[in-house]
Amino acid sequence: MTTCEDTGVITPDSPDRQYSTRLRTALVLTGTGTGGAYHAGVLRALHEAGIRIDLVAGRGIGAVGAFFAAVDGGSRLWEETGVWRAPSAVSFYGWRKPLRAASWAGAAALAILAIPLAILVVAVLVAVLGMLLTLIGLESAGGAVTGAIGRWIAWLFAPGSLPTVIPRLALLALLIAAVVALAGAFPLRRDRGKRRAQHGLAGRVLGAPFSPHTLIDRCSAELWNLIRGAAPLASPPADELGRRYLELLAENLGQPGFRELLLTVHDVDARRDLIFGLLGTSYRGRFFSRPGVEANATRSVEAFDLMGAARDHALDALNAAVAVPAACESHLITFAPEGPWRGETHRVCDRPGALQRLIEEVAAAGAEQIVIVAASPLPGRPHELSAGRADVRGRASEPLAAFEAAALRDVVEHAAGRFAGLFMIRPVHNPVGPLDFAGIYDERSDRIHTIAELVDRGYEDAYRQFIEPVVAATGDRIETVQ
Repeated sequence: MTTCEDTGVITPDSPDRQYSTRLRTALVLTGTGTGGAYHAGVLRALHEAGIRIDLVAGRGIGAVGAFFAAVDGGSRLWEETGVWRAPSAVSFYGWRKPLRAASWAGAAALAILAIPLAILVVAVLVAVLGMLLTLIGLESAGGAVTGAIGRWIAWLFAPGSLPTVIPRLALLALLIAAVVALAGAFPLRRDRGKRRAQHGLAGRVLGAPFSPHTLIDRCSAELWNLIRGAAPLASPPADELGRRYLELLAENLGQPGFRELLLTVHDVDARRDLIFGLLGTSYRGRFFSRPGVEANATRSVEAFDLMGAARDHALDALNAAVAVPAACESHLITFAPEGPWRGETHRVCDRPGALQRLIEEVAAAGAEQIVIVAASPLPGRPHELSAGRADVRGRASEPLAAFEAAALRDVVEHAAGRFAGLFMIRPVHNPVGPLDFAGIYDERSDRIHTIAELVDRGYEDAYRQFIEPVVAATGDRIETVQ
């Protein structure tokens, strides 16, 4: 086995098979958080080059790209006002509202406690000024300044002034922080299908630190803008938006720009991966009716047809896919009473290692050649160590990035020979972690890298690693994985 230094694609020493437009082609988008910006750049390049794609599949943030690419809406991702270039992208996966409000209240308490110290610093500076005025011969002015600051300090620190007010204000701010945090753990209104949590008060108060709701709201708004066109209609509820999205996709399936869709998420309660898909009639029946792998397991408990009983779960699948495990709360899906889960509400989230399962499902959906897009850079080599991250986002990003790189390597190893061609698009170097939406300083290049730049990098890599050397190749060796 050899490795291409420019693309990082592992290539066999045996003759390669060429990319063919006659084969059923699947585009697989995988990653977490900021990886969606890289996907957007790749989608733009594939769109410009007119690459034929029959099926789009997504895992993690790749579900966002798959959702838009399936209905010819990828431009909503890469445009200047799109999802990944707009200034609002820095707020994706922000702190949960209760934690954010509680932290601001706590910061206010610390600021209140720092007021006496700040006053004393000002008093010292003013006293020094009075002393300097005295030294240069302005005794009256210096005495006036020193006397004024002395009287002011005596009044502020009198028993009925700051010594009484400051502790009360600080205590009030801390009480507000505690009430806000508790309100997040015990909401006054219980949402439909809300799962009850037992014990663990501290866990309920603190919870997962980040929330994908800002990202979901932005994606929902862009999907609705795509669906409604020029009609000035208000955005419908999530269930209705999901149904309209599926209607648009089902009615236009087979038309240029519209593709079949596959998503994978993980059911924490059932401890199994779930597959949500919308396939063409020639593949739909065989895909959803094939037997389950486990003994006494039916396919219906893990594979959901978005054109059938699962049509209300389109946005549920998207919400679950962007819920980063441990970093975000799991999304709750209430299954239909007539389904195999009998109306139960399950906790569902992403699983970084689910890429291999997604590849298996893509093969079951009839894909003959696949293109994998991942923002995970090439594996590290000797003397490429960097300083560890001490911030919360960094501590969460580093293991996520490592897990995804390992999963990507395993997929390439196990998918060898399963497809007529397996092509990969990934960056050689990407210092932006999965949760670094505001950008990150890179030691190796000594500059700040942003997610807007990540969009451009995906665009360039798609041309350099796939479109020019593979699609446009005319008889030369093609770098693929067999």
